[in-house]
Amino acid sequence: MNKIHMLDGTAISVANIFCIGRNYAAHVKELGNREELEPVVFLKPGSALSLEGRPIHLPEWTDDVHYETELVVLIGRGGKRIAREDALSHVTGYGLGLDLTARDRQSEAKARGLPWTLSKGFDQAACLSRFIAAEALPEPNRCRFSLSVNGQLRQSGRTELMLFDLAELIVYLSERFTLSPGDLIFTGTPEGVGKLYPGDRLSLRLEDRLQAEFEVGGEAGSGA
Repeated sequence: MNKIHMLDGTAISVANIFCIGRNYAAHVKELGNREELEPVVFLKPGSALSLEGRPIHLPEWTDDVHYETELVVLIGRGGKRIAREDALSHVTGYGLGLDLTARDRQSEAKARGLPWTLSKGFDQAACLSRFIAAEALPEPNRCRFSLSVNGQLRQSGRTELMLFDLAELIVYLSERFTLSPGDLIFTGTPEGVGKLYPGDRLSLRLEDRLQAEFEVGGEAGSGA
């Protein structure tokens, strides 16, 4: 079973991987999309998980994989129809993730009205840092995170700019799914997404509390 790790070394089994699209207005604009009245939800399979320290291998069937840096919520206590005032008490940890996207395949699917699964769910499409305990981030709706590629700042996110805040996302998901301990929620990416290339070095930061490093290798299965 897939596991993620807390900073203290505790391993936690992952249940579902929920992802939220179009949750920052500037990112919606940069991709030419429109803001939605409800969160855009999609799923990634467990096989998409890849932890810090493992090289990212780009799929051979696309030449346009983009990084999307996100705050990731770890659910510690499940529930159904969770009340907004209780929502954040169901969170046990926060981490950083890369929602990797085969942008060419996603654009093709969107144009044809087809699902995004292939473009979002390939191996290593959900890269994750270690997680800090929820109490170590007392104001998750007012925090900053960033991504630098090869030493250059590419994305800088502020969670207060989310179109749907963390509690609202938990409420929305729990009304439509039964949330379980070990569920992950990728909460959306700010503007600044871009293409990855072999040899790229990525550095993710969450305030002064968490840092993660990733490196892009060759194509999947290439042995590079």
